[in-house]
Amino acid sequence: MEENKKFKLVTSKKTRYLLPNILTLGGVCLGISSLKFSVDGNYSLAVTLILFAAILDALDGRIARLIKGTSEFGKELDSLTDFVSFGIAPVFVLYFWELNKYGKLGWAITLIYSVCCVLRLARFNLTKIEETHKWKNNFFEGIPSPAGGLLILMPLIYELTNINLGLDVKEVTPYLTIIVAIFLVSKIPTSALKKISISSKATVFLLLTFGIIFIALLFYTLETLLVFGLIYVLSIPISIYIYKRLNKKALKKISDEDHEDIL
Repeated sequence: MEENKKFKLVTSKKTRYLLPNILTLGGVCLGISSLKFSVDGNYSLAVTLILFAAILDALDGRIARLIKGTSEFGKELDSLTDFVSFGIAPVFVLYFWELNKYGKLGWAITLIYSVCCVLRLARFNLTKIEETHKWKNNFFEGIPSPAGGLLILMPLIYELTNINLGLDVKEVTPYLTIIVAIFLVSKIPTSALKKISISSKATVFLLLTFGIIFIALLFYTLETLLVFGLIYVLSIPISIYIYKRLNKKALKKISDEDHEDIL
């Protein structure tokens, strides 16, 4: 008798690769959808979809490493998704909202940001960290594309909130977009938060913090995003300081080891 053969889309050994890639594809769908809603003038929903795309982008890599589902295909797919969701979608939302009023200059700014984002992603894919500098895994070179996509949307987010500080944020939109684009391709170290050791005693407080953040995003989505954007900008000098301190410590360690080898 012939054995019953069940139809399988993928082999059982490769099912662990599916979940991260599904999350990545979900992110690109959200990014493209944000373009549609920005064309319709629904900027609030467009910004929210980019936020969800950023959350999925943060989850897919971590889940892939957790379940050992990393692959070269997933890495390339993630980069392409990041370019669409954070290199094209956010700046086009800005273009439809404000940059189009600047004519050719506004379109040039849109292109500059997208080009800087794709260059940043290409450099990230080619970055190889030596064994002696594994601590650098906890840092990015420049601002990561999801953070950049949300940062350039800060003026729009401010306009969509109920906060009224008497600021005309539309005027800074072109300048902010260019500044963030430069930060994307810069080599300024920013925190990656990939490897953080948390004690068991702090777990409860961490869960409480995530609960508060979730509630804040649920009821005050745009206001919370604005606060996160400001916190992230303020964290950049701190990341630079920590990076320089760790780099100095690593160089000193290498120097001491070389001195011992000579002796």
